[in-house]
Amino acid sequence: MAIMEVKIPDIGDFDEVAVIELLVKVGDKVRAEQSLITVESDKASMEIPSSHAGVITALMVKLGDKVKQGSVIVKLEMGDVATVAPAAPAAAPAAAAAPAPAPVAAPSVPFPAVVAPVVSVVVAPVPVASVPVHQPTAAPSSDLPHASPSVRKFARELGVPLNEVKGSGPKGRIGLEDIQAFSRGVMAGDMRTQAQSSKAPAGEGAGLGLLAWPKVDFAKFGPIERKEMGRIQKISGANLLRNAVMIPAVTNHDDADITELEAFRVSTNKEHEKSGVKVTMLAFLIKACVSALQKFPQFNTSLDGDALVYKHYWHIGFAADTPNGLMVPVLKDADKKGILQISAEMGELAKKAREGKLSPAEMTGATFTISSLGGIGGRYFTPIINAPEVAILGVCRSQMQPVWNGVEFEPRLILPLSLTWDHRVVDGASAARFNAYLAQVLADFRRVML
Repeated sequence: MAIMEVKIPDIGDFDEVAVIELLVKVGDKVRAEQSLITVESDKASMEIPSSHAGVITALMVKLGDKVKQGSVIVKLEMGDVATVAPAAPAAAPAAAAAPAPAPVAAPSVPFPAVVAPVVSVVVAPVPVASVPVHQPTAAPSSDLPHASPSVRKFARELGVPLNEVKGSGPKGRIGLEDIQAFSRGVMAGDMRTQAQSSKAPAGEGAGLGLLAWPKVDFAKFGPIERKEMGRIQKISGANLLRNAVMIPAVTNHDDADITELEAFRVSTNKEHEKSGVKVTMLAFLIKACVSALQKFPQFNTSLDGDALVYKHYWHIGFAADTPNGLMVPVLKDADKKGILQISAEMGELAKKAREGKLSPAEMTGATFTISSLGGIGGRYFTPIINAPEVAILGVCRSQMQPVWNGVEFEPRLILPLSLTWDHRVVDGASAARFNAYLAQVLADFRRVML
């Protein structure tokens, strides 16, 4: 039987990620694609699956370990899982080297002893949003507090040490309300008492000097149903709250005449209908935004302390509505791609988002984001900036409107634009010029060549 090393695959822009959950133990029989561990970065959590069926002979990580691409997760004895016996328990901890698994006896047909070859396999991560949540098969001994990825992330953002928080959930599991209770205790100067309090109202703003969140018994007014928020909502909620509170955001609204551009889009789709690529208005918006970002480079920056980081690459994120919640795939190097290539890559990324198969690398690195509600409706809205970016564009459904041409009113297709920007980096005049230039490009797309 071959012994295979299962390793951490490419995890995008992260040097190290933390192991927050062990889903298997030595001796377990695993199926192909069965998740082995859960890891978490500062942006998302993901499960690492096994690429083959086999028996776990050695578990190479423990809770709290930091791992990176190439780190060995488990050693797997490949073979028929239905017939291979689990490995014997490990030897006493006093042994100098890691014990080898006990050999599997074959009573009817003897065979000579051989050295099993080691095969290294790197498996692709499975986003947590696309797979069911597994419960650990064993409870490894660890001092790591028992909490979900979203709770750990929330605690990090507030600077709360999890090992000092008393969990009120089953088996001492720490919840969001426990983090909030601990924070209130610190602000009130009574850490010990508040850290041991059982539960506090969700979303209370005591740390910001706000009134406490109202406590309401909704059931006394009529029938209710309680549903837990989705995993993506929990993860993204803390980011949205931080961005909304910490960024002094302002939104400019404007309109773009896309009558000719829409006609060109329709004719382009007719010419390329056999290719299977469908060109959407969002593809033109991405290309137009790149042109605007190049003309107004402060919109393509990020704050780093008292300095601005000017990026000489143009990666555009676009919000995708999925059954699991809102996700933001990133189209890399949009400045180097034409409309047809952008449309094809957008289609692939959007499909991955709907199926929950986006990798961390495909959701990071954006310099500017577009949130489009064009397929749904609406007029204007105020999108929340996706930090560390300094601006985001919101667009709604275009509408036919009467426009005065100097002689008479004529019907024109008008696209609403909503540009939200960070006032620490951008001023109102620059934002107005950005929107005006973007509208000019959309009205006459030949401007992108200037």
